[in-house]
Amino acid sequence: MTGSGRIIFLSLVGLVFSIILTAWLEPGGLELRITTVKGGKPLLVLPLKPGERFTVHYYHSVENAPIWEEHSLDEKGHIYIEEERYLKFGAGMGRMPGVGRMVQRGPYEVIENMHMPAGNFRLRVGRPGVDHTIIWRGVRKNLSAIVPHEAVQFSAKPVNIFYRVWRYIFLHPATPGFRSK
Repeated sequence: MTGSGRIIFLSLVGLVFSIILTAWLEPGGLELRITTVKGGKPLLVLPLKPGERFTVHYYHSVENAPIWEEHSLDEKGHIYIEEERYLKFGAGMGRMPGVGRMVQRGPYEVIENMHMPAGNFRLRVGRPGVDHTIIWRGVRKNLSAIVPHEAVQFSAKPVNIFYRVWRYIFLHPATPGFRSK
């Protein structure tokens, strides 16, 4: 290899190494995983952007009234409750002094602007009829239909660009089947 050929080769190797290192270190968004507490394969794996919301929707077990809880993640992967919406107060529902703002939207009572830290959390999935359902980008996954009466863990973490591109090309089997936005 000539001197100029060696310089070109080493420059290309350096460029490729820099691209790989950047992809490995650069933030690429977030990933939310929902798994049973017992372990095993994830029920859902959702790629998210900081501030993007996902919803836990269900029917109150006593009142049988619909409830929506909107959550978001910050850039570090911390989970927050952003909003709760329901038809009427039920057991465990209602105002929390100092958290959010209570408004009326049509027939619904809404606590908005909550931004209350939830962290990674557990949820005991109710029976069919309670229909604990995750709503993300218009896709619905009814946990009550697949793991009724089981505890599930919601956990989130930041991912790098390399992982994000990998998962864009090869979707996780528990990610609903369309490309992330």
